Amino acid sequence: METFNKPRQRRSRIYSSEARVAYICLIPAFLGLIFLTYLPLLGVLGISMTNWTGLTKPEFIGLHNYIKIFTTDPYIKESIIATIYFAILSVVGSMIYSLFIAILLNRKIPARGFFRAVFYVPFVLPAAAIYVGWSWLYEANFGFFNYLLSEIGLNKVLFIADSRYVVPSLSLISVWLAGNLIVIFLAGLQNVPVVYHEAAEMDGANGWKRFRHITLPSISPIIFYNLLMSLIANLQVVTPALSLTNGGPGNSSRFMTYLMYDQAFVNYKLGYACATTFIIFAILAGFTAVLFKTSNRWIFSEGGDDK
Repeated sequence: METFNKPRQRRSRIYSSEARVAYICLIPAFLGLIFLTYLPLLGVLGISMTNWTGLTKPEFIGLHNYIKIFTTDPYIKESIIATIYFAILSVVGSMIYSLFIAILLNRKIPARGFFRAVFYVPFVLPAAAIYVGWSWLYEANFGFFNYLLSEIGLNKVLFIADSRYVVPSLSLISVWLAGNLIVIFLAGLQNVPVVYHEAAEMDGANGWKRFRHITLPSISPIIFYNLLMSLIANLQVVTPALSLTNGGPGNSSRFMTYLMYDQAFVNYKLGYACATTFIIFAILAGFTAVLFKTSNRWIFSEGGDDK
């Protein structure tokens, strides 16, 4: 009997030592979460309940900043609408664009490596250079896009000077910058088992059916990851407004993060800015929670474990 128990005891000791090593390796991650995420978040919440300019002693005022934001702030409603509108356009557009480009780059085409680099480069370019370049493209009188419109007999468009077009125009830049999503989609597509496509093709499935019933389910975890990262990034957008529009025309591109920046570094209302930041966090948390809650309905798992 002891002979049979010895291998079991040996395996138990191995598992316990592996678990100990795993816990030790997780310590830096926990420390990072605590000191770089949770403590700063608590700090923002604490400052949001004060009347602090950064130069004077903080004065505790409770929920006054939040009440003021939702009752007397003239920008908050338009800012929330503009932020969500921009995020929806950017996320949907970048997901479709990046998946389409990744599918094309996954094919055996000449100079495939060169084209992969070309589509990834915009993601790593300096933001200031990117937005200066796009400002030339969007220029009302001599911009390249308006030149093309005039060549085909259409009226010129005030891309970033018209409240109707400014958010879609800024979203187009965000879609163009989705090189990181292309790379991740490409890695996911290369891991789709070829035998699945071969079997479906032998059964008479056309390209669309293979894409819908094989490719999409196989890369659904990648879709979820890209969707989550894109949503988080685009709900915190600030660079286009700072570089191109300064929140205009009117308040049509005064995004939440731009509103926070304006309050903190222009008006020196750090408590008020932190309250705005916590509202941004609440919106992010809400969208993320909905995404996680609905993910088990469409994410495919090879093991069949839906838990």
